[in-house]
Amino acid sequence: MTVCVIPARGGSKRIPRKNIAPFHGRPMIGWSIAAAHEAGVFDRIIVSTDDAEIAAVARAEGAETPFARPAALSGDHTPTVPVIAHAVQALALGPDVPVCCLYATAPMVQAADLRAARALLVGGTTYVVSVTTFPFPIQRALRHHADGRIEMMDPSHMTTRSQDLEEAWHDAGQFYWARAATWGAGVPVFGPGARGIALPRHRVQDIDTPEDWARAEALFAVLRP
Repeated sequence: MTVCVIPARGGSKRIPRKNIAPFHGRPMIGWSIAAAHEAGVFDRIIVSTDDAEIAAVARAEGAETPFARPAALSGDHTPTVPVIAHAVQALALGPDVPVCCLYATAPMVQAADLRAARALLVGGTTYVVSVTTFPFPIQRALRHHADGRIEMMDPSHMTTRSQDLEEAWHDAGQFYWARAATWGAGVPVFGPGARGIALPRHRVQDIDTPEDWARAEALFAVLRP
């Protein structure tokens, strides 16, 4: 048994109804559900939502909605781990069942990446996380004050060449793999035992603002014409 859980609450503020808004011809969540089906590694594809309309769209796109997410786990500040832990409990999954949390707003996720990440969930690995590189050395980041002044956050790198600085990575915000017991225990995602699977920057885009959405649509049009 291998399970995909797609969290999709109904209360998006900056982009209303983001999870089911039309994106290149289908509801946004439909792209994640399609990638999960294409991956061919999931016995069940579940959408965790508190919203009846999202649940109906998810079912139409080929996912299951066997439970309603409680309101206490559907707020603006609810972390991901408790949401997946709730799904694990609601589905009564055994402790060793591999569970992938796949975000509903990851239209550029690829089935091959989901399969490759699943293969890394071995031994003492707690989580497998999609990651990508920052486009510019974070050691040379600037602080921009309200009055227009700028200053380096780390002045010690004022004259360090960018090519001599360590490359930095960040969460790509597409998916996380872990065993059911790991989710259920609330183990921190970025703690000991976590591994990353590298994605190219051109296939990574957070979608939190209208500007993000426009950029994602432009990237998607190039990647999936």
